[in-house]
Amino acid sequence: GTLKNELVHHQHYYTRKEAIQDITEYIEIFYNRQRRQARLGYLSPVVFEKQFYALKQAA
Repeated sequence: GTLKNELVHHQHYYTRKEAIQDITEYIEIFYNRQRRQARLGYLSPVVFEKQFYALKQAA
């Protein structure tokens, strides 16, 4: 649902290859690295990981 709301419904793709490329880029670059996740306390995965290791190192 998130993918459709944030990307697909706002785009018109002329070829399947174009759609696959755009969707893959969205998932690999934005969704998995930058997008804030509710399950991570509304932090991006990168920020969450940095905080996790900083806390682990401080302990």
